Amino acid sequence: MVLIAFPVCAQQNAFDKLKSNFEQGKIFSADFSHEYVDSYTGDSVASSGQIWVGENKYKVEAQNQLVVVDGQTSKVYDDSRNRVIISTYEPAEDDFAPSRILNGADSTYTIENQQRKNGEVIITLVSEDPFSVFQEVVITLDKQLIPLRIFALDQADNEITTTFRNGSFIDPRPGMFELAYPQDAEIVDMRNN
Repeated sequence: MVLIAFPVCAQQNAFDKLKSNFEQGKIFSADFSHEYVDSYTGDSVASSGQIWVGENKYKVEAQNQLVVVDGQTSKVYDDSRNRVIISTYEPAEDDFAPSRILNGADSTYTIENQQRKNGEVIITLVSEDPFSVFQEVVITLDKQLIPLRIFALDQADNEITTTFRNGSFIDPRPGMFELAYPQDAEIVDMRNN
Protein backbone atom coordinates (compact mmCIF):
# COMPACT_ATOMS: atom_id res chain seq x y z
CA MET A 1 0.00 0.00 0.00
CA VAL A 2 1.49 3.31 -1.12
CA LEU A 3 0.38 6.48 0.63
CA ILE A 4 1.47 9.88 -0.67
CA ALA A 5 0.43 13.17 0.93
CA PHE A 6 0.05 16.16 -1.37
CA PRO A 7 1.41 19.60 -0.56
CA VAL A 8 -1.33 22.12 0.33
CA CYS A 9 -1.58 23.64 -3.18
CA ALA A 10 -2.06 20.18 -4.70
CA GLN A 11 -4.63 19.32 -2.03
CA GLN A 12 -6.93 21.98 -3.44
CA ASN A 13 -6.04 21.05 -6.99
CA ALA A 14 -7.84 17.70 -7.45
CA PHE A 15 -11.05 18.92 -5.83
CA ASP A 16 -10.87 22.23 -7.71
CA LYS A 17 -10.37 20.33 -10.99
CA LEU A 18 -13.36 18.14 -10.17
CA LYS A 19 -15.52 21.20 -9.42
CA SER A 20 -14.33 22.95 -12.59
CA ASN A 21 -15.89 20.17 -14.72
CA PHE A 22 -19.27 21.17 -13.29
CA GLU A 23 -18.54 24.90 -13.57
CA GLN A 24 -17.80 24.35 -17.28
CA GLY A 25 -21.25 22.82 -17.72
CA LYS A 26 -20.16 19.18 -17.86
CA ILE A 27 -22.49 16.47 -16.54
CA PHE A 28 -21.20 13.55 -14.49
CA SER A 29 -22.96 10.41 -15.70
CA ALA A 30 -22.64 6.97 -14.11
CA ASP A 31 -24.30 3.80 -12.93
CA PHE A 32 -24.52 3.86 -9.15
CA SER A 33 -25.26 1.76 -6.11
CA HIS A 34 -26.27 3.50 -2.91
CA GLU A 35 -26.34 2.05 0.61
CA TYR A 36 -27.61 3.66 3.79
CA VAL A 37 -26.69 2.00 7.11
CA ASP A 38 -28.58 3.07 10.23
CA SER A 39 -26.10 3.48 13.11
CA TYR A 40 -28.65 2.60 15.78
CA THR A 41 -30.33 -0.47 14.30
CA GLY A 42 -27.63 -1.61 11.90
CA ASP A 43 -30.33 -1.94 9.23
CA SER A 44 -29.36 -1.04 5.70
CA VAL A 45 -31.25 0.10 2.65
CA ALA A 46 -29.74 -0.25 -0.82
CA SER A 47 -30.68 1.05 -4.23
CA SER A 48 -29.05 1.28 -7.63
CA GLY A 49 -29.59 2.90 -10.98
CA GLN A 50 -28.22 5.68 -13.14
CA ILE A 51 -27.26 9.21 -12.17
CA TRP A 52 -26.54 12.47 -13.96
CA VAL A 53 -25.12 15.36 -11.90
CA GLY A 54 -24.66 18.92 -13.12
CA GLU A 55 -23.56 22.07 -11.35
CA ASN A 56 -26.97 22.83 -9.80
CA LYS A 57 -29.10 19.93 -10.97
CA TYR A 58 -29.26 16.17 -11.00
CA LYS A 59 -31.32 13.26 -12.26
CA VAL A 60 -31.53 9.82 -10.67
CA GLU A 61 -33.15 6.80 -12.30
CA ALA A 62 -33.62 4.02 -9.75
CA GLN A 63 -35.98 1.11 -9.24
CA ASN A 64 -39.58 2.35 -9.70
CA GLN A 65 -38.50 5.97 -9.28
CA LEU A 66 -37.19 8.89 -11.31
CA VAL A 67 -35.98 12.06 -9.59
CA VAL A 68 -35.13 15.32 -11.35
CA VAL A 69 -33.86 18.38 -9.48
CA ASP A 70 -33.14 21.55 -11.46
CA GLY A 71 -31.91 23.74 -8.62
CA GLN A 72 -35.32 25.28 -7.94
CA THR A 73 -37.82 22.45 -8.36
CA SER A 74 -37.77 18.79 -7.35
CA LYS A 75 -39.88 16.34 -9.35
CA VAL A 76 -40.25 12.71 -8.36
CA TYR A 77 -42.08 10.11 -10.43
CA ASP A 78 -43.04 6.89 -8.63
CA ASP A 79 -44.09 4.37 -11.27
CA SER A 80 -45.53 1.90 -8.74
CA ARG A 81 -48.13 4.57 -7.84
CA ASN A 82 -48.08 6.35 -11.22
CA ARG A 83 -47.66 9.61 -9.33
CA VAL A 84 -45.51 12.72 -9.77
CA ILE A 85 -44.70 14.88 -6.75
CA ILE A 86 -43.50 18.40 -7.53
CA SER A 87 -42.02 20.53 -4.76
CA THR A 88 -39.80 23.53 -4.24
CA TYR A 89 -36.21 22.36 -4.02
CA GLU A 90 -34.61 23.05 -0.63
CA PRO A 91 -30.86 22.36 -0.84
CA ALA A 92 -30.54 22.26 2.96
CA GLU A 93 -33.01 19.36 3.07
CA ASP A 94 -31.35 17.38 0.28
CA ASP A 95 -29.37 14.56 1.82
CA PHE A 96 -28.34 13.09 -1.53
CA ALA A 97 -24.57 13.37 -1.10
CA PRO A 98 -23.45 13.27 -4.76
CA SER A 99 -25.41 16.38 -5.69
CA ARG A 100 -24.26 18.38 -2.67
CA ILE A 101 -20.64 17.33 -2.53
CA LEU A 102 -19.22 16.57 -5.98
CA ASN A 103 -19.58 20.05 -7.38
CA GLY A 104 -18.60 21.82 -4.16
CA ALA A 105 -22.02 23.46 -3.80
CA ASP A 106 -22.02 23.07 -0.04
CA SER A 107 -19.48 25.62 1.18
CA THR A 108 -19.68 24.49 4.83
CA TYR A 109 -17.17 21.71 4.06
CA THR A 110 -13.41 22.12 3.99
CA ILE A 111 -10.72 19.73 2.79
CA GLU A 112 -9.20 18.04 5.82
CA ASN A 113 -6.97 15.66 3.91
CA GLN A 114 -6.12 14.54 0.40
CA GLN A 115 -3.94 11.60 -0.48
CA ARG A 116 -3.11 9.36 -3.38
CA LYS A 117 -3.44 5.66 -2.63
CA ASN A 118 -3.10 2.83 -5.16
CA GLY A 119 -3.67 5.25 -8.06
CA GLU A 120 -6.79 6.78 -6.50
CA VAL A 121 -7.21 10.26 -5.05
CA ILE A 122 -8.97 10.26 -1.68
CA ILE A 123 -10.36 13.60 -0.49
CA THR A 124 -11.72 13.94 3.05
CA LEU A 125 -14.09 16.84 3.67
CA VAL A 126 -15.30 17.85 7.12
CA SER A 127 -17.72 20.42 8.45
CA GLU A 128 -17.56 22.26 11.75
CA ASP A 129 -21.14 23.49 11.21
CA PRO A 130 -23.39 21.63 13.70
CA PHE A 131 -26.31 22.06 11.28
CA SER A 132 -24.58 20.51 8.27
CA VAL A 133 -26.12 17.25 7.06
CA PHE A 134 -22.81 15.36 7.11
CA GLN A 135 -19.97 15.53 9.60
CA GLU A 136 -17.51 13.86 7.22
CA VAL A 137 -17.45 13.06 3.51
CA VAL A 138 -14.79 10.99 1.74
CA ILE A 139 -14.65 11.25 -2.05
CA THR A 140 -12.60 8.69 -3.98
CA LEU A 141 -11.55 9.61 -7.54
CA ASP A 142 -9.65 7.63 -10.15
CA LYS A 143 -6.43 8.99 -11.66
CA GLN A 144 -8.48 10.93 -14.28
CA LEU A 145 -10.43 12.52 -11.38
CA ILE A 146 -13.61 10.59 -12.21
CA PRO A 147 -15.64 9.90 -9.03
CA LEU A 148 -15.59 6.26 -7.93
CA ARG A 149 -17.18 6.49 -4.50
CA ILE A 150 -18.60 8.86 -1.91
CA PHE A 151 -18.79 7.87 1.73
CA ALA A 152 -20.73 10.20 4.01
CA LEU A 153 -21.19 10.10 7.78
CA ASP A 154 -24.18 12.11 8.94
CA GLN A 155 -24.65 13.83 12.29
CA ALA A 156 -26.32 10.71 13.75
CA ASP A 157 -23.38 8.49 12.63
CA ASN A 158 -25.46 6.87 9.87
CA GLU A 159 -23.27 5.78 6.94
CA ILE A 160 -24.15 6.52 3.33
CA THR A 161 -22.00 5.00 0.58
CA THR A 162 -22.54 5.70 -3.10
CA THR A 163 -20.39 3.76 -5.56
CA PHE A 164 -20.13 4.76 -9.23
CA ARG A 165 -19.40 2.54 -12.24
CA ASN A 166 -18.80 3.55 -15.87
CA GLY A 167 -18.55 7.18 -14.80
CA SER A 168 -17.62 9.98 -17.19
CA PHE A 169 -18.11 13.69 -17.75
CA ILE A 170 -20.31 14.39 -20.76
CA ASP A 171 -21.78 17.42 -22.48
CA PRO A 172 -25.40 18.22 -21.59
CA ARG A 173 -28.09 17.19 -24.08
CA PRO A 174 -31.49 18.79 -24.62
CA GLY A 175 -34.09 17.17 -22.37
CA MET A 176 -31.49 15.49 -20.18
CA PHE A 177 -33.01 16.95 -17.01
CA GLU A 178 -36.67 16.67 -17.94
CA LEU A 179 -39.00 14.26 -16.20
CA ALA A 180 -40.83 11.85 -18.48
CA TYR A 181 -43.97 10.20 -17.12
CA PRO A 182 -47.28 8.80 -18.48
CA GLN A 183 -50.06 11.27 -19.34
CA ASP A 184 -52.42 9.58 -16.87
CA ALA A 185 -50.05 10.02 -13.89
CA GLU A 186 -51.45 11.74 -10.81
CA ILE A 187 -49.74 15.11 -10.28
CA VAL A 188 -49.24 16.31 -6.69
CA ASP A 189 -47.91 19.86 -6.69
CA MET A 190 -46.63 20.71 -3.20
CA ARG A 191 -45.48 24.21 -4.24
CA ASN A 192 -48.98 25.64 -3.79
CA ASN A 193 -49.32 24.42 -0.20
